[in-house]
Amino acid sequence: MASHKLLVDIHTHVYLPRYAAFLRSRTSVPRIFSRTSPQGKLEDRLLILDNEPSGGRPIGAQYWDREEKLKFMDKHGIDVSIVSSANPWLDFLPASTAHKLAGELNDDLETFCATSPSLTTTLKRLYGFGLLPLVPEITVTSLLETVEQISQLPHLKGIIMGTRGVGKGLDDAALDPVWKAISEAGLVVFLHPHYGVDGKAWGEKSNGHVLPLALGFPFETTIATTRLILSGVFDRHPDLRVLLAHSGGALPQLSSRLASCIDHDPEVASRLAHDARYYMSKLYFDAVAYGSEELGFVSDVIGRAEAFSARASSAAASKNVGTNKRKIGSRRMVFGTDHPFFPPLSETEKWKSVVENLEAIDGVDGWEEAEKDARNETFLHAADTIRG
Repeated sequence: MASHKLLVDIHTHVYLPRYAAFLRSRTSVPRIFSRTSPQGKLEDRLLILDNEPSGGRPIGAQYWDREEKLKFMDKHGIDVSIVSSANPWLDFLPASTAHKLAGELNDDLETFCATSPSLTTTLKRLYGFGLLPLVPEITVTSLLETVEQISQLPHLKGIIMGTRGVGKGLDDAALDPVWKAISEAGLVVFLHPHYGVDGKAWGEKSNGHVLPLALGFPFETTIATTRLILSGVFDRHPDLRVLLAHSGGALPQLSSRLASCIDHDPEVASRLAHDARYYMSKLYFDAVAYGSEELGFVSDVIGRAEAFSARASSAAASKNVGTNKRKIGSRRMVFGTDHPFFPPLSETEKWKSVVENLEAIDGVDGWEEAEKDARNETFLHAADTIRG
């Protein structure tokens, strides 16, 4: 009988009880507050941005209760989850508060995961991505202390990070010692959006959360990652592992346009060691895209990337890069659910968002069972390998 293949959820969130209590204590955004619903019931709401549509979103035990997370996993056949604190993380806090709270929440997350049920004698059902106090005025020393803390917590596989760095973006030179420390510690960076783009772009008509989430979040990731590439971070730290939320936003689609713009710009044409398309092979992409064609395209872009290395011949770069590029690309794509966000609007046995992601993976043309199985385990094993 074939061995059981693990289904690993790489993109799943939690508001740890300490963090939820902190948000409840606040009177300004971000915060958790109670109100009477239009149906006359008392409900908790999460408001994470100013002028958020619908007065925020309903929030309940599934956001912080570990048993609810495990029930969700069991319902959908998920063996292991790598849990991360959901946005807005610590972006809104002064440096001293952020540093202290990051340390406490990282310890909380380690306990949350370490005391979770065991799947095997060596594998827990829950692992985590820790937090850095990435706020303006924070010292590099404080950030490096937190990187060291996370590296010493055995059930934390990496760090979830927003797109603003310490206020100037991920291409800020002040972050270079942090990238170096993260890379040397073998930690994974899960890059996740929070701010979207200028809300004026959405116009005056109310469309709920659709435009900010469907477009604003992926565009934010696209811009932040492009700035990171242009800064040369992946040339200076070639072992740095970055996972992009929402399949990398629009970056795969625009990677060739990006390469052309770089080649024609005298300010940046000689800045990078490789063609911009090569750096797609340095990234991981979650499969939270909901469509087989979209996942297949992203896989193709990843699979062709090595041909754009400075080491590759120009002839190789101009070819189709071989028929196996989609299979090669699958090795850097991983399953995610975005739980507890996107719950069904009506009672269903399983969450539509999760079912759609699994069906999308199963439906990718050119992915055989080996590729579909690999995406379940690749990232967890990669994290274990690089952390020793």
